[in-house]
Amino acid sequence: MIGEQVGFVRAVRVAGPGRELLPTDEPVDLVLADGVIVDIAPTGNLRPTGAVVEGEGGWLLPGMWDHHVHVLQWALAADRVPLGEVASAHDAAAVMALAPVVDGRRIGSGFRDGLWADKPRLDLLDAATGDVATYLINADVHSVWMNSAAFRREGFAPVAPGMLVEEDAFEISRRLNAVDAQTADDAVDRMARAAAARGLVGLVDLDMTWNDGPWQRRAARGFDTLRVSYGTYPQHLDRAIAEGLRTGDRVRGGRDDLIRVGPLKAITDGSLGTRTAACAHPYPGDPANHGLLTVAPGDLVDMMTRATAAGLECAIHAIGDVANSHALDAYAVTGAVGTIEHAQLVAHADIPRFARLGVAASVQPEHALDDRDMTDAIWAGQSAQPYPLRALADSGANLRFGSDAPVAPLDPWAAIASAVFRTRDGREPWQAHQRVGIGTAIAASTAGGSTTPTEIAPGAIADLVIVGVDPLAADERALRSMPVRATLLAGRVTHGG
Repeated sequence: MIGEQVGFVRAVRVAGPGRELLPTDEPVDLVLADGVIVDIAPTGNLRPTGAVVEGEGGWLLPGMWDHHVHVLQWALAADRVPLGEVASAHDAAAVMALAPVVDGRRIGSGFRDGLWADKPRLDLLDAATGDVATYLINADVHSVWMNSAAFRREGFAPVAPGMLVEEDAFEISRRLNAVDAQTADDAVDRMARAAAARGLVGLVDLDMTWNDGPWQRRAARGFDTLRVSYGTYPQHLDRAIAEGLRTGDRVRGGRDDLIRVGPLKAITDGSLGTRTAACAHPYPGDPANHGLLTVAPGDLVDMMTRATAAGLECAIHAIGDVANSHALDAYAVTGAVGTIEHAQLVAHADIPRFARLGVAASVQPEHALDDRDMTDAIWAGQSAQPYPLRALADSGANLRFGSDAPVAPLDPWAAIASAVFRTRDGREPWQAHQRVGIGTAIAASTAGGSTTPTEIAPGAIADLVIVGVDPLAADERALRSMPVRATLLAGRVTHGG
């Protein structure tokens, strides 16, 4: 049934936004036409038309969105050595010594060295990996550990830790992601099908490259599994303005409205794992290290002003509390529309500013659990609130959930579970006072976000997902393992059916 246009959905229970608009809590049928919901009524009261999806009492929600994905890097991660479970630099080096060599390189990803007892070193990695260029990408993508052969191959001067950070690390990732178009697009197609199988209908692609070209190519190739909004980075802002890119416009050459121009994406500080997020208080054992601002506040204002004047919304990466304060200040000065990406450590006085300024908080709930031990250790001396989901929601901010894949797997149900329960693997909830309700978490996982959720109602676009467990009553494990029976994109089946 994949690819078939549906005219009727039978016997589903609405569990997402729009449920309160229905005349009953019993199963309902939906009539769809031209990709839109045209009627909803208790089961048996509407005449089936066209292809039918049998809901069989499953639960119906708006299609899920991931508001922060590095699409190609996530798509390629499946072919890289996973390092998420390694517990030390020695273990990581040993794993990479046995890794397959592809195109003269070994590539691993997903390590988290913030709590390792030993530290990455160039000589350690050289001893294990020899003359084969070897790259280990940090889970946060803000640093890359390389051996001497990799430094030579990339033309960088080697450093004793073997670690490149921030823009140098991003440049290495861009080079590693520079596969041929056929390989890239095949990997993105596989990624998109896997995403649809988890109920996803759309994502925001923030790959660190000129995204307009690849998405023009994919549109011409017939990509039709997801809605995509793709970002532009500051080094390409002049080009985007010159070529007339405006947020919300259909990708040039696109045959439908699925792929659209997204925001200007600017990275203004580092990360927790690399100890470069810009913070008010220093990092432990390093009183001079408050992280770093990678964009000066004045430059950020200038950049956002230019983007806004050209019709581009903004997506501003800010992890530390200092970076978040400067990003909010820039929104206040420029009147720009958009998001702060991550908002992982926010001063208490800044939390209500998101709602006052109309700045959405594009956050990744899984990061809170990935980073809980590092946060407790590395940010123990910070006075700002880490991962303030409930505080932001209570203040009226619009939450938009994402994964930041490949930093966390692209799975909206994992994000929802982490936001609602703040735990996994049986551990006690972390920062339990920052949990949000299931209704807020579901709404934050739709296109509009928590304050402007996509509703199931006549006239709404038929971006829908049918699941096998009631999410409003599910526990943490049931949410994470949510069975997705069918995903519809404008009434067309992209999964199941």
